[in-house]
Amino acid sequence: MIARYSRPQMTAIWSDESRFRIWLDIEIHACDAQARLGVIPQEAADTIREKADFDIEEIHRIERETKHDVIAFLTSVAAFVGPESRFIHQGMTSSDVLDTTLSVQLRKATNLLIDGVHKLLEALKKRAIEHKFTPTIGRSHGIHAEPVTFGLKLAGFYAEFSRARDRLIAAREDISTCKISGAVGTYAHIDPQVEDYVAERMGLKAETHSTQVIPRDRHAMYFATLGVVASSIERLAVEIRHLQRTELREAEEYFSPGQKGSSAMPHKRNPVLTENLTGLSRVVRAAVTPAMENVALWHERDISHSSVERVFAPDATIALDFALHRMASVVENLVVYPEQLQANLDALGGLVHSQQVLLALTQSGVSREDAYKMVQENAMQTWREGGSYLERLKADKGIRAALSDEDLEALFNLDQHFSRVETIFSRVFDQDS
Repeated sequence: MIARYSRPQMTAIWSDESRFRIWLDIEIHACDAQARLGVIPQEAADTIREKADFDIEEIHRIERETKHDVIAFLTSVAAFVGPESRFIHQGMTSSDVLDTTLSVQLRKATNLLIDGVHKLLEALKKRAIEHKFTPTIGRSHGIHAEPVTFGLKLAGFYAEFSRARDRLIAAREDISTCKISGAVGTYAHIDPQVEDYVAERMGLKAETHSTQVIPRDRHAMYFATLGVVASSIERLAVEIRHLQRTELREAEEYFSPGQKGSSAMPHKRNPVLTENLTGLSRVVRAAVTPAMENVALWHERDISHSSVERVFAPDATIALDFALHRMASVVENLVVYPEQLQANLDALGGLVHSQQVLLALTQSGVSREDAYKMVQENAMQTWREGGSYLERLKADKGIRAALSDEDLEALFNLDQHFSRVETIFSRVFDQDS
């Protein structure tokens, strides 16, 4: 992932230094376990722990010749350790190191992703409470439906990202497995206790049953989870982009002093951050299908998954990490215009209260069919010609026969629409506190 869309905390996890350091930790822990079992001398394990190190440039140089990264790494380590290096990697295969390392990296990456979700949740909660009773229009199909509050909009996203947090926690647990079981997972040349020991030291659990690799259904589920979280980010980004459209101007990204929206049109205030988040969400979701396709490897394994994961594992986690923190900042600094929210709510002359009138007519004894017809006829006339929907209803003899002016006026009050806001907020926030 390019630096523009990366945070150093996440990119560090995928650096050569981090990757080789995890490899070294795995090999050292395995040697310690082998010494405890009497497979290698304790003195050798002590020497390995004391002297083991690596030279990144040397690893790359050796790999250009051997065409094998783990062998290149072991060769570099051997130069630091000396004769006792013959005990390193005993009974192990390359995937023992590679797959266990990937698990460690994904676990660390998920910790950062969960932190990002927490930051976004804090921003959403703060702004939702701020606008708990700020009236706005709810839309379906992009068309005015019924009144809601801006706080309810944000509370819905809070609930969604609470689920995202829970899914990431589950994904972290599922991906945190260790494989130290040898060439085809039979432990033919290494004791399962070595795997248990390494797993404990690396903060993982031993894989239930591996082949030459950790089964890729785990990785498929992991990246599918990232894809779902990215889709939630895009849904919030698209909502903000729509609200910022010139025709609405209900809310907008913070536009800082000196910021420029267009090289050609000085008046422009574009939703560039949320547009960017829509794009990054596509990048994250692009990892989902390859991760699914990696599940079906040949027999005990082939290498078709390896190159794919080396690309999309860093890119997807880095992009999602960046997106979560950017979205949190967007929400924290979102500029909301209550007056414009109210103006748009009132733009159709009160048509948004049509269901209130329909229900009141049925409650007064009018059949639903007749009530719907009367309410809709007046609504369509108001839609075409403008004016006050309430006044048209008052002038309709059929409606007047069932409802008084006072009855109708009461139906155009927002209180009914907002009477359950506290209940919804309690469901969303109380159970999550």
